[in-house]
Amino acid sequence: MEPAQKDRTPFSDIDGLTAQMSEIVLDALTAMGRHPEIQRVRDIALAGLRPTPGQRLLDAGSGSGEVARALAARVAGASGGVLAVDHSSAVTAAAISRHDGSNVRYLTGDAGDLDLPDNHVDGVWCERLLQHVDDADTVIRELLRVTRPGGRICLIDTDWGSLAFDGMPAGLADLVLRHVHGHFTPQQHDMGRTLRRRLVAAGVRDLTATPFTCFFATPESAAVVLPMVNPDVPADAWATPPGLREEWLACVEAAGASGTFLAVLTIWVVAGSTPR
Repeated sequence: MEPAQKDRTPFSDIDGLTAQMSEIVLDALTAMGRHPEIQRVRDIALAGLRPTPGQRLLDAGSGSGEVARALAARVAGASGGVLAVDHSSAVTAAAISRHDGSNVRYLTGDAGDLDLPDNHVDGVWCERLLQHVDDADTVIRELLRVTRPGGRICLIDTDWGSLAFDGMPAGLADLVLRHVHGHFTPQQHDMGRTLRRRLVAAGVRDLTATPFTCFFATPESAAVVLPMVNPDVPADAWATPPGLREEWLACVEAAGASGTFLAVLTIWVVAGSTPR
């Protein structure tokens, strides 16, 4: 989570939230990481990053640290380890509290201005971070700077423009999405689909680009990843006109009860080798 965001989604500035909202967002990060669809995305990303024993990796925007700890298990060895960097001090504290003894070093810092030397790591994992920053290309250049020549970089991010629903009135869904855009979803809504272009421009080679469509067949499953279908998100966190939230959530509940609810969202995984 980085400073100078383009948006004010709850995930963009966790340290600036109320205690109640901070707890909700931290719990949401944990639940997202456990969701089967997000785990499938991460399986694709692991294949793209290609971690091997003895490597030093960077997890940029590391959240509560579950990915960093999983990566540490894969690179375990005499010199293997992971640097987990997140801009939020609250999130970093939560990650430290969940540490499992693996070789992970947790840091609070800015992924666009890392306090690391050139060529310091063998690979970088950056998941759902770039959608929240002002200048994604600056962050990418910084991630490449700290990665050794020939190392690996793996970017994972969301294409919020792909978000679609079925089972509820289409006009109502469109209205809700217009109001929550830039609040529940970032202003940089198309980040996922731009990742390949950005890495091509940065000189990254041997690129693979994989779109993964997350499929949610129930409101309960979708609510883990999509706050606009989660009735537990407090009403004062919504940026909708009076009554719209209640009408929308009633339609979501009805679609779930009838078995007709559907939500889809594409997340992109783009990986490649840094310039030699």
